[in-house]
Amino acid sequence: MPSSLFDLTGKVAIVTGSTRGIGRAIAEELARAGAKVVISSRKIEACDEVTNALRAEGREAISIPCNISKKDQLETLVAETRKAYGQIDVLVCNAALNPYYGPMAGASDEVFTKVMGTNIQSNLWLCNMVCPEMAERKDGAVIIVSSIGGLKGSTTLGLYCISKAADFQLVRNLAMEWGEHNIRVNAIAPGLVKTDFAKALWDNPKTLSRVEAATPLRRIGEPEDIAGAAVFLASKAGAWMTGQQVVIDGGVTIAG
Repeated sequence: MPSSLFDLTGKVAIVTGSTRGIGRAIAEELARAGAKVVISSRKIEACDEVTNALRAEGREAISIPCNISKKDQLETLVAETRKAYGQIDVLVCNAALNPYYGPMAGASDEVFTKVMGTNIQSNLWLCNMVCPEMAERKDGAVIIVSSIGGLKGSTTLGLYCISKAADFQLVRNLAMEWGEHNIRVNAIAPGLVKTDFAKALWDNPKTLSRVEAATPLRRIGEPEDIAGAAVFLASKAGAWMTGQQVVIDGGVTIAG
């Protein structure tokens, strides 16, 4: 008989930024583990593409478009999920942005505000909307997709890295605040993954070769490399884990 540790049958999961890359991979694997998944990003067409692909596999999924930087759209995302499925058991805050590449001295105030608002405040907004209902049931899992950028210094991704470091502390604080209600809050910290979001960091063959040479596993990640950790954290397998950051980076952060 298969183990039930990773079984998500009957659970409802929202995954933001789930139409491509890491978010899509997470949504797909949550659905394959049995969850009813809400596919969400800014454009309904992109959402429907993923939703239809999952339905074609026999999985359960719906599309609810949302720009996470808009609080009213987050409220709609939560309300429409409850309308469709009745509750929210798993929240994956994956969507983020990085509109600036370069030294922090060149970043405008507007860029700073946009990065911090979208990558940190939006996650807090969404958690505050969802965690109270989880507390009523004494069960829930929140996963914030951060980055190893939050663990390292950078000369070109400074603002993004600050926001990702803040996500780690957001996870710790939320884990403390909601732990007595059996809500687990954890972060996943990927290294460089082959996604459109990170294309500027891997698309150049010389840059890619240098990164791979510095990575103990000698390759950058694929979105599927991250998805399994989300299933673990969302399921019974992760029932006694909270306030932590799971680093999945091919060994980059141990290599010095």
